[in-house]
Amino acid sequence: MKKIIRRLTQTQMIVIGFCLVILSGTILLMLPISTREGVVTSPIDALFTTVSASCVTGLIIADTYQYWSIFGQIVIISLIQIGGLGFMTIGVFFAVVLRKKIGLWVRGTLQESVNIMQTGGIVRLAKKIIIGTAVFEGTGALILSIHFSRTMDWGQAVYYGIFHSVSAFCNAGFDLMGKDGEYISLTGYSGDWTVNLVIMLLIIIGGIGFFIWNDLSENKLHFRRWKLHTKITILMTLALVFGGAAVLFALEYNNTLAGRPLDEQILCSLFGSVTARTAGFNTVDTAALTDSSKLFTALLMFIGGSPGSTAGGIKTTTFVVLAASVYSGLFDKRECSMFGRRLSRDVVRKASTVLCTNLMLCVTAVLIIVTATSLDVTDVIFEVASAMGTVGMSAGITRDLDAVSKISLIFLMFCGRVGSMTFALSLKGHKVEPPVRLPEEEVMIG
Repeated sequence: MKKIIRRLTQTQMIVIGFCLVILSGTILLMLPISTREGVVTSPIDALFTTVSASCVTGLIIADTYQYWSIFGQIVIISLIQIGGLGFMTIGVFFAVVLRKKIGLWVRGTLQESVNIMQTGGIVRLAKKIIIGTAVFEGTGALILSIHFSRTMDWGQAVYYGIFHSVSAFCNAGFDLMGKDGEYISLTGYSGDWTVNLVIMLLIIIGGIGFFIWNDLSENKLHFRRWKLHTKITILMTLALVFGGAAVLFALEYNNTLAGRPLDEQILCSLFGSVTARTAGFNTVDTAALTDSSKLFTALLMFIGGSPGSTAGGIKTTTFVVLAASVYSGLFDKRECSMFGRRLSRDVVRKASTVLCTNLMLCVTAVLIIVTATSLDVTDVIFEVASAMGTVGMSAGITRDLDAVSKISLIFLMFCGRVGSMTFALSLKGHKVEPPVRLPEEEVMIG
């Protein structure tokens, strides 16, 4: 068995690992004990829910509270936790606890799993990830539990606090608010500052990236000492959160925000901007958004969170690198640089590859779903961006999709979580490129 594993590339190991987690979750959710009515869930619906949970997306075919039993909900939140942290991170942590030797191959796979730039200190970082996750999720669960206890009994309040804290930190977007009505998410808490702030902070912390945690813990708030990656991520996150909130406020002022107090309008706009960064909760009716808001939110979802985090999308750094590359190209600069540092051509090429790959996958999925159904194109684009960015926000059409359309979204959610490039590289295997350079010839561009 060990010899077979050793023959696998690190990207193949990650993909196979996620597939095994998904297979296990699908089998568990198909069991009658997983549903409130004691029925067997169809394989396609069980697979869809499992992929959505393990890939921390949040798209659902049935209301989580009303359809799934306590057992089913625990399976879902366990899949979210494993998918959010990555099975390799959890595995390495248990290996450390059990004092097992961790070899170079495992360290390299863990590096690929959490998308860190070097293997040095990777085990120590895995410990920080687990401890940090426990602290953040525990704090969020405690605050939410105390807050929910005002309207629930203590047992239910604690359960809800833990579930929503894990779901928010892992950027999953699954909720249990279906007890008050199907598919309402957090619309009943649109003016609740405590719930909104806790959920938003958990989303941002979980989606900012484990590498950022490490850099900030070592260099604190000394901006000059931060790595270039940290500078780009922090500044882009702030720009997207507040810039996105301002745009949504303007677009929805006379629509979903109409008639609400000003502080609630601001809160809803902020929450809408943050949750579009791959979380999936909503405090206003997503299906009622204007087409402009849906397209803008789709853009935020497509960008997503940061590398090495619980978030999806093409990532903030990819977006910034591409923007810097376009800027240098427009002004005929010899090098692409930021904050006094030059970006390598490999980084720019990788960013371009990620963008083009994700765009092609999204366009293909939109064409498939529009052809197979008679749904509105804007809603389909919104749903596809949500799946590719592992967000989970929905225009309300997921439960109306046919099997082919669901499979398309399942594939997008999987690629969005493991990474489209990781999935592509897993198909390549150990192939070695020949050390030969072909003759060069010019091609006219533009």
